[in-house]
Amino acid sequence: MLRIPAFLLALALSAATALAAADDPAPGGAYKTDPSHSSFNWSFNHSGLSHYTARFTRVDARLDWKPERPETSALSVTIDPLSVRTDYPWPEKVDFDAEIGGDKTFLAAKPITFVSRAIQITGEKTGTVEGLLTFRGETHPATLDVTFNGSMAKHPMMGVPKIGFSARGSIKRSEWGLDFAIPELGDEVTFAIETQMVPADYAFQ
Repeated sequence: MLRIPAFLLALALSAATALAAADDPAPGGAYKTDPSHSSFNWSFNHSGLSHYTARFTRVDARLDWKPERPETSALSVTIDPLSVRTDYPWPEKVDFDAEIGGDKTFLAAKPITFVSRAIQITGEKTGTVEGLLTFRGETHPATLDVTFNGSMAKHPMMGVPKIGFSARGSIKRSEWGLDFAIPELGDEVTFAIETQMVPADYAFQ
């Protein structure tokens, strides 16, 4: 009797799911972040020796998705600056996360928002999202390079439509008045976003 190893069976099921998703994409409509399958990491040059990296853990993105004409979609994002996580190794000595998120010389505990103004399609699954980024109470233009990873009308585990994106971008933090320790700490901040989105009315358990 032929026995198929479990991992090969799982691989076959995953491939079947992916093929089904390609034939049955998620419909248009209002979507929001699935926080259990999303991440927002940022980094900057530190003394020319490494790229210091941290993340935000409370990110709420809302998307008005228009799959037939993606360039007419609309995106808005809200980030809690106090959700910054640096994994500082001695929290009993310094609450570094609270300092970065709340101190007036850093993020000043003010909401971080991004609102799209224009979306341009650059490839079969790529595009740019131009918008206005606000933090520390200042607003300036910023651009995201976005990859559409795919969608499915019914996720096999959650039972609802899902959409997946990856995004990359960078800003000059000094343009928002955050010029602490430049050039020892790099002016350019790069960020990497991975997200899955669910219908806006979905209730997480």
